[in-house]
Amino acid sequence: MVGMVLLGVLSYTLLPVSALPAIDFPTLEVRTGYPGAAPEVMAASVTTPLERQFGQISGLQTMTSVSSFGNSSIILQFGLDRDIDASSQDVQAAINISGGVLPRNLPSPPVFSKVNPADPPILTLVVSSETLPLEQVNDLADTILAQKLSQVSGVGLVTIQGNQKPAVRIRLNPAALAGLNLSLEDVRSAIVTSSVNTPKGSLDGKRQTFALQTNDQISSAAGFRPMIIAYRNGAPVRVSDVGDVIDNVENNRQGAWVGAKPSVVVDIQRQPGANIIATADRIKELLPQLRTSLPPSVRVEILNDRTETIRASVHDVQFTMLLAAGLVVLVIFLFLRKFWATVIPAVALPLAVVGTFGLMKLGGFSLNNLSLMALTISTGFVVDDAIVMIENIVRFLEKGDSPMDAALKGSKQIGFTVISLSVSLIAVFIPLLFMTGIVGRLFREFALTLSASVAVSAVVSLTLTPMMCARMLRPEREETHGRLYRWTEHLFDALLAAYETGLRWVLRHQRFTLLVTAATLVATLYLYTIIPKGLLPQQDTGLILGITEASPSISYKAMVQQQALVTELLQRDPDVASVASLVGGGQVNPATNTGRLYIALKPRKQRQSDVDAVMQRLHTATSGLPGITLLMQAVQDLRLDSRISRTQYQYTLQSINDEELDAWSGRLMQELQKRNELAGVTSDKQAGGLQLRVEVDRDKAQRLNVTTQAIDDTLYDAFGQRQVSVIFTQLNQYRVILEVDPAFQKDTDALQKVFVKSTTGSLVPLIAFASLRTVNAPLSIQHQGQFPAVTLSFNTPPGGSLGRAIEAIEAVKREIGLPETIATEFSGSAAEFQSSLSSTPLLLLAAIVVIYIVLGILYESYIHPITILSSLPSAGVGALLALYLTRMDLNLIGIIGIILLIGIVKKNAIMMIDFAIEAERDAGVPPEESIYQACVLRFRPILMTTAAALLGALPLVFESGAGAELRRPLGVTIVGGLLVSQFLTLYTTPVIYLFLDRLSRRFGFGGKETPEPESLAHPLPQ
Repeated sequence: MVGMVLLGVLSYTLLPVSALPAIDFPTLEVRTGYPGAAPEVMAASVTTPLERQFGQISGLQTMTSVSSFGNSSIILQFGLDRDIDASSQDVQAAINISGGVLPRNLPSPPVFSKVNPADPPILTLVVSSETLPLEQVNDLADTILAQKLSQVSGVGLVTIQGNQKPAVRIRLNPAALAGLNLSLEDVRSAIVTSSVNTPKGSLDGKRQTFALQTNDQISSAAGFRPMIIAYRNGAPVRVSDVGDVIDNVENNRQGAWVGAKPSVVVDIQRQPGANIIATADRIKELLPQLRTSLPPSVRVEILNDRTETIRASVHDVQFTMLLAAGLVVLVIFLFLRKFWATVIPAVALPLAVVGTFGLMKLGGFSLNNLSLMALTISTGFVVDDAIVMIENIVRFLEKGDSPMDAALKGSKQIGFTVISLSVSLIAVFIPLLFMTGIVGRLFREFALTLSASVAVSAVVSLTLTPMMCARMLRPEREETHGRLYRWTEHLFDALLAAYETGLRWVLRHQRFTLLVTAATLVATLYLYTIIPKGLLPQQDTGLILGITEASPSISYKAMVQQQALVTELLQRDPDVASVASLVGGGQVNPATNTGRLYIALKPRKQRQSDVDAVMQRLHTATSGLPGITLLMQAVQDLRLDSRISRTQYQYTLQSINDEELDAWSGRLMQELQKRNELAGVTSDKQAGGLQLRVEVDRDKAQRLNVTTQAIDDTLYDAFGQRQVSVIFTQLNQYRVILEVDPAFQKDTDALQKVFVKSTTGSLVPLIAFASLRTVNAPLSIQHQGQFPAVTLSFNTPPGGSLGRAIEAIEAVKREIGLPETIATEFSGSAAEFQSSLSSTPLLLLAAIVVIYIVLGILYESYIHPITILSSLPSAGVGALLALYLTRMDLNLIGIIGIILLIGIVKKNAIMMIDFAIEAERDAGVPPEESIYQACVLRFRPILMTTAAALLGALPLVFESGAGAELRRPLGVTIVGGLLVSQFLTLYTTPVIYLFLDRLSRRFGFGGKETPEPESLAHPLPQ
């Protein structure tokens, strides 16, 4: 035992800490940048060729993509059995193969990252300086911080939000160029040939070697201004003659703010499967070193740390576990009222928990909400064996046996019962071990942890507990009892007398009792059908993800102003600690009209309200703003989605016909918005963007010797933020951006000043061969599995449930007659809920069947297991009724609670039936007397074990700390189930035992026959 304790303590110090078990799907994101490309161009020329290659990778479960202005994002989610590194190799090979069909003028090839984009950052840093301009601070963050942080084990992606990376921007005046008979292409060609960085070779003499280098590369705006583009009338035309050159940023249509201050925000996301706490700790250890490598004027601060709530949650559940252990020990003392009789089973509790730590380390588990929740619940289980053992030994002591004789007799008599209790309880969790998917992975650690603690407690109860009883307990004649002992003894005697009176009445009215048993079964089934159902409880992690949406035609500058108004209102809430705001199409937002907000709340103890109440206040505060909508969702520790939607749950429609898909998805969304079972219904389809189509008259263009390639190149040079050159340095690379002056980019009149160079060298006005037409166009194009898709997202309203929301969606789908040509499916959490909902009855049935088989083997009977399992409906009624009254839905945590109840409540029946069977088999006592005496003798240990299990779960019910939402349904389920089942099974079990005994005697299938009774009053074995 000492070795087990030492191993357990050592293992505890080595166990990693996390929010939940590491069960993430291997997910990769492939990004491609193509500045200036419309969504249709991105989808056709970049996204689709890549998707065709990715679709051939084995083990790929889902593939979704978003093609927006200048960006393509493809999310690849693989099966749980795929290794993320092996998947990365396959993805890189597919990217290499696609290189031949991708556009040749891509600034850089597609890149992938090992990250789930729907996962919120584990750490968000703010890099600032009072003296340096923002682009220089951004450059330091990109060059030093991002590179070093990306190398930390467990980090999947480091992103500089609102990237303000330094660049040289060449802004030209098209009218000045036309006056000199120069085109934008002339300028681009001059830049490309005038600033290069290529090898030159070396000179190798007899004694010395010289490496050749020239001043071929221009590295600043000042160097580009005097650059000669051409000669006119013998005089050079320089860049400064036709425009301006400034040191600016690479993309001036995106930005990040903390509050109202423009900032450099660094988001750090983990790799799927990496431990959040360990990864964050490694980053924090590295930060002091990184700060020393930056200029003294640059500050690096942590804006948001997801691990704070995770650590607080783990700390709270550890405290809850200690509180539960204390309550269990108190129960033991109140029932046994002896110091050493209390100490002995109390020793079994920490031994079982500490011993479990060693098995957890061996299994590669972590200290997380689920494993610690299993240990908390186990405090009420692991002492059961010791309680049953010591109570039986004390019973022999009270009859006058010596401690050694009492320990031998008591342990021998109760040993099989202890084994039956432990084996049958472990058997409950066998179906959980075979569950597939992410839910199976999620609860496998819970089941194995609890099973390990039960197994360790059984070993302790069969070995250490009898030994300690023999050495530490005193004979009854040596005991002196105080006033408390006598008072509690009278109380127990009164309870026992009341129970005996009720038991005799029940045995005289067995038909009525059988009807009550049948009624509990019917009530269980009825409550299961009407109770709201969900996947997992909504957690309060202290972080809210907000997505803003404005008019599809809004400009970047107007969107910045609208987002600033939203941020200002959010910061006024007393529970909001900070707000990070991101605007602009790019890695985070698919289009200019959407923005993202990370709303960090104050620590739970410093807040007035929970996250749901805060979101309700924020929604009310911002709902009056014209032209912009804020949608929010609370960030969860377990994220099953692979893409971020505006609200929490996702429903996807697919069709090969774009027009049909757009029409029906819009109609479905309008109808869903009318349903009270859903809230925040929105779509990722944004078709209201403005597009200025340049309709080229090809015949006119041909007559004017203007090629289509020249037209596209000119427009790209003018308005596409075209990257025409790269400045290479020893630390980073910087782009040279070509565009017309911003004054010529404001409206459609700018195109009248654009000239295209013909093949003869003359300049031709664009409007000479083209007409302009304004049309509506999508701001982004979504695919799922290579086909066009529209995803509707929704929340559940306060008091609502995911189950009812899904039923409402299916009902509306039938009402509007959605055609079969449109395929529909739920995604992410909603899809996992559907899968778990369909498998829940099978899971419960499997648990019951497994217990029946185990008990049938232990008792060598077909009938006795049925008697034991007859106590389950009463537990089901109590559990479901408790959830219903507390307005909680039946989610996976509640299902686990019901499975635990299956293991708990059968203990009462096992203790009764074991004694009854032994009396019938060894002494020939008739069934009526044997079950009556068994109920009376086992009344006290049944009360003790039930009270221990109930008080072990009770702290979970009233817990209010971090992560309490995840644990509370388990406590409510167990407490409610025990309160109801404890009362009913004490009366129904003996009646069912007698009923099945009569049935088995009549039909002869009860197992081993018992000898004929010698006397109706034959005493039970002592």
